[in-house]
Amino acid sequence: METVSLIINGKKIVTEKSKKILWAALENGIFIPHLCAVPESPLPFGGCRLCFVEIEGVKGPVTSCTEEVAAGMVVNTRTESVLRLAGMAFELIMSRHPIICKECPANKKCALQDIAREMGFKLKPKRLPQILPELPVDDSHPLFIYNPNLCVLCGQCVYICNEVVKQAGLDFNFRGFETQVGTFQNRPLADSRCNSCLKCVEACPVGALSKK
Repeated sequence: METVSLIINGKKIVTEKSKKILWAALENGIFIPHLCAVPESPLPFGGCRLCFVEIEGVKGPVTSCTEEVAAGMVVNTRTESVLRLAGMAFELIMSRHPIICKECPANKKCALQDIAREMGFKLKPKRLPQILPELPVDDSHPLFIYNPNLCVLCGQCVYICNEVVKQAGLDFNFRGFETQVGTFQNRPLADSRCNSCLKCVEACPVGALSKK
């Protein structure tokens, strides 16, 4: 395995040549906020816009889930520009996310809570009004519940269902502000192609999918 060395936040890192900056940082104890990234995916989704970093010699911040490491690279995850962009992205996500931590099945194991704690962000948006979805909860499946109101559209369950399990039970429906994760023709989960493997539930970072 060919390796390269680089600097992240002043720390020298030695990692696999083709690895993305995000995974190299996380594997070495350097936190970078992220929701949509999947280590096994050959084509990063890049949808959450949280994992920005700055690379010395590169104009403007870049998403660390899409950029590969390079020998001699110098990376900073906490510049003013990075914090501003990640903070705006996080606030946008939280403007559509109910803050019901005590009742949420992912409480204390939620990626949003982790990001807020590590980055010093507030869960409640300061600049944006909360426009919360009011979608029906699907509890038709005998093993798990899907609450689309908690979904952050990270796409992890979609990737697992389509690329790993090869079941094509979940996908993105509709477009723009109306986008949501659901089954084909928005059928109840009990009537979908779900094979009850529960891998989508395990992948969900925020409790939108939870075991009964």
